[in-house]
Amino acid sequence: NCHIEYVCEVDSRRMAEGASHVTKLAGNNPQQVVDVRKILDDKKVDALIVAAPDFWHAPATIMACNAGKHVYCEKPASHNAQEGEWMVQAARKHDRVVQLGTQRRSMPAYVAAVKKLHDGAIGKPLLARGYYFNPRPTIKKGQAAPVPEWLNYDLWQGPVPERDYRDNLVHYNWHWMWHWGTAELGNNGVHLIDICRWGLGVDYATKVTTAGGRYRYDDDQETPDTSVSTFEFGDRAICWEGRSFYKPIAPEAPKFEVAFYGENGTVTIDRTTVNVYDAGGKLVEEEKYPTGDQFHTENFLACVKDGKRPNADIEEGHKSTLLCHLGNIAYRTGKALQIDATTHKPVDAEAAKLWGREYRNGWQPQV
Repeated sequence: NCHIEYVCEVDSRRMAEGASHVTKLAGNNPQQVVDVRKILDDKKVDALIVAAPDFWHAPATIMACNAGKHVYCEKPASHNAQEGEWMVQAARKHDRVVQLGTQRRSMPAYVAAVKKLHDGAIGKPLLARGYYFNPRPTIKKGQAAPVPEWLNYDLWQGPVPERDYRDNLVHYNWHWMWHWGTAELGNNGVHLIDICRWGLGVDYATKVTTAGGRYRYDDDQETPDTSVSTFEFGDRAICWEGRSFYKPIAPEAPKFEVAFYGENGTVTIDRTTVNVYDAGGKLVEEEKYPTGDQFHTENFLACVKDGKRPNADIEEGHKSTLLCHLGNIAYRTGKALQIDATTHKPVDAEAAKLWGREYRNGWQPQV
């Protein structure tokens, strides 16, 4: 129920592949552009899907809102906390639908599980835990290299301060460098932290800690390959564990993505199954649901047409992404962060310096 007018890509090889894919699925030949600003200048365009790297998410979303477009933005919402605040401001100022790509917000299993929690299935939920394990390889030690002929590196960098091209940066390894990425916590942790926060019914943390490090490889990775983050909300808490060098194995690995522990029992969720246990650990309910990312996309398109708030509205998406940013700040400073209840920023002055970033000339986001 939509028409795809453009594909935008800085890699000429992938541009052709993307356009071909659209033609195969939709039957039309989309226009191919390298600079997203050309799309935003087109008055016919209603919405933009942002699937560029993390450091592009907020600038592209804000520019799109300013141009009157609705936005589906891939997770995490932003590269830093300041950008998340600007995204919410831009969406509200221009009355745009902005959906964060935390697809579990629309998956039936997670929707059903959160409803059970809010309906009191295990009494008051006190602790939520999320996990993400992935056997990622080393990114090695990169070398300065000429920019490949297929890459528009200037537009790839876009809003961030320029750095010389290296041969182990594009297309994925930038995730593990602070200048461009948000670590595994922002990359995948945000999906599960978002569900934890939703199920607990909490917004902003009061205290954040992260322990971990780079244990597996001696390479250019700056972000941790192993970490545990805790987020306290007064009388409730979230714990997220990430491991990026070894796959989950039985019996140590949990058979679920998220678990909620309450006064009277436990609820666990994966993509298809919701289990409810009583206080003694006995399974009392198991339900199966369909899964897929299409539910989230359908919700976004429906909201573009009817003007309603989407399931992962940017304000909710920012709150969940903010926890990831605070977890990363706690790791980078080596401190347990006390959070100001009014500004939601770390009280510690050193930590507060990591709230935002600098931008290339001409790319400062303008709300």
